[in-house]
Amino acid sequence: MNNYQAIFEPLTIRRMTLKNRVIMPPMGTNFANMDGTFNKEHLSYYEQRAKGGTGLITLENVCFDYPMGTNGTSQLRIDNDQYIPGLWKFNEVMHAYGASTSVQINHAGASAYGLRLNGQQAVSASDVPSKTGNPTPRPLTEEEIYGIVDRYGEAASRAQRAGFDCVEIHAGHSYLLSQFLSPLYNKRTDQFGGSAENRARFTTLVIEAVRKAVGPFFPISLRFSADELLAGGNTLDDSIDILKYFAEEVDILNVSSALNDNLQYQIDKMNLEDGWRSYMAKAVKERYPEKVIVTSGNIRSPKRAVEILENGEADLLAMGRGLIAEPNWVNKVENNQEHLLRKCISCNIGCADHRINKSRPIRCTVNPDLYYEDEYKEHQVKQPLKMVVIGGGTAGLEAAATAAEVGVSVDLYEQKGYLGGLGQEISRLPDKNRINDFITYLNNRCEELDNLTIHLNHTFTMADLAGKDVDIIVNASGAKPLLPPINGLHEVLAEENRKVFSIFDVLGDMAKFNEFEGKEVVVIGGGAVGLDMVEYYAERGAKAVSIVEMQPELAKDLDLITKLSMMEIVRDYDVNVYTSTKLMQVNADHFKVELPTGEEKELFFDLGFVCLGMKAEAPLMDELRQYARLNDAELVNIGDSKIARRIIEGTKEARDILKTIEKVEYDLTQKAVFSTIKEA
Repeated sequence: MNNYQAIFEPLTIRRMTLKNRVIMPPMGTNFANMDGTFNKEHLSYYEQRAKGGTGLITLENVCFDYPMGTNGTSQLRIDNDQYIPGLWKFNEVMHAYGASTSVQINHAGASAYGLRLNGQQAVSASDVPSKTGNPTPRPLTEEEIYGIVDRYGEAASRAQRAGFDCVEIHAGHSYLLSQFLSPLYNKRTDQFGGSAENRARFTTLVIEAVRKAVGPFFPISLRFSADELLAGGNTLDDSIDILKYFAEEVDILNVSSALNDNLQYQIDKMNLEDGWRSYMAKAVKERYPEKVIVTSGNIRSPKRAVEILENGEADLLAMGRGLIAEPNWVNKVENNQEHLLRKCISCNIGCADHRINKSRPIRCTVNPDLYYEDEYKEHQVKQPLKMVVIGGGTAGLEAAATAAEVGVSVDLYEQKGYLGGLGQEISRLPDKNRINDFITYLNNRCEELDNLTIHLNHTFTMADLAGKDVDIIVNASGAKPLLPPINGLHEVLAEENRKVFSIFDVLGDMAKFNEFEGKEVVVIGGGAVGLDMVEYYAERGAKAVSIVEMQPELAKDLDLITKLSMMEIVRDYDVNVYTSTKLMQVNADHFKVELPTGEEKELFFDLGFVCLGMKAEAPLMDELRQYARLNDAELVNIGDSKIARRIIEGTKEARDILKTIEKVEYDLTQKAVFSTIKEA
């Protein structure tokens, strides 16, 4: 019997019955065509999540007021009946798998995508930007407000006619209704501003219009920021009280949090606990027990999911990024395959940063194919192929598993006694331990493959290729710390009793670095690794933490969410920041640096860390190239051993081994054909 039965209890809301308690919330993808329609890959992305057992699929926010309400680089539309056929097809596909469907209709307001506004000024409650540094919007007139209310109703009617089972209204996350509800944005003095009742009026009118459009039997969901978590914004108590003005006609209360300026609590940063936001949902449930309550927030573990349901904290579990990473979450949990869950690690690189910060289509660090998932396994090799993988980091493991899953015989060599490489080591930092979930999944996946042999504690040499008749060689040997020839650096690092360390010194023996109180810490390098050390010591009570970066800013190449999180730590813990500052010399107890003014300064420390990034390490590449050339083998170099980067690039390159396998198999087939012709 499954240990997680609460997850699989059906739930009926008006005339919609959900087969289980897991829902996919609306998440922008940048997959849509520029005319606001679906394409094949976009539809397939959602199909994988429905196929994987998800109870309710909520289509990402769809524009109903074009262009003023638009959001994202590319976005689906519902502002015209011409979009109904594509939306109907979406619903046909989702319903075929037993999933119920909803669609989020949303007006971006001051968060509108500016390049589609054709020079027009974005609109809002007042002239307050939806995010610090964003363009200033103009306040809507009362006539415009009522016009938008009407368009909400029209959009809800289209959603119902397009076959959706439910409609969701977004009233949080710094979008238009949020801009009226929040005192941080709403500075109006008319009937739509001032008191909580006035600030709630727009949302009240919208819900009334939607209910009138869809009738009494169609569920309505409302997503909102229960606690804005910013000084001067709505608190949890404020929001619970505001709900009384419009909650009567709402069936589902989707409890989220935060605004644009603290996005790391809206799109949860890595070190927030599983289901951390459920206390907000529970408070809403206690005030409105007759409503269906949704919670979210890094829910990855089935055990935690069941706790939330059984403790009455919420009725439904929204797993957003979790279903990007693992579309089969529900089916795997139901079929007792918890060990094969590919859990989201909350890195926010391929999803949030790609979409919001870089205007790219979303991708995933741990899931290299969001569109077609496991379909590659259907195409097994017809030739007996052999592959060798050098290195058991995340890239090497993904390549090895992928190849073995299509029938290739694989040998993987790892010089250490454990798998996971740099990812495994970084995950030893308490705030980065979610990374280990990916490595655990890769290990478990590999263990199920009889045609994959892993050799631990084995430093690969060219002799390991002798007599193997290998078809494909994958070099995934990783990277090592970048330690430039700075005065004194290598000499100090060679000392036995020293105060200066690299990141690998810390990760190799965390027990030596567990004293914090009274310590003065100086970190050289303001990139990901340097900021990890700042986070580690600042949050644990170090007396003083300083960070030195040669570039004009910290976290220049970090994803948006991590950067916001790290800058919050720098601010809240009074970290001393030296940007545009160059390390000149390393001494036993201090660093000599050159400030932007040209002045030299000595930074004394109890602990000094040199975190200047990583560089590729591929010592055998020349010999491997020669071997491949002489033995008619294919050689690929992937992950950090190609260029030191993040896990996401290595995972994608690893899955691309399928292209190499396809090429090798084709070449072998052609040779066999030519050989047959020649013999004939």
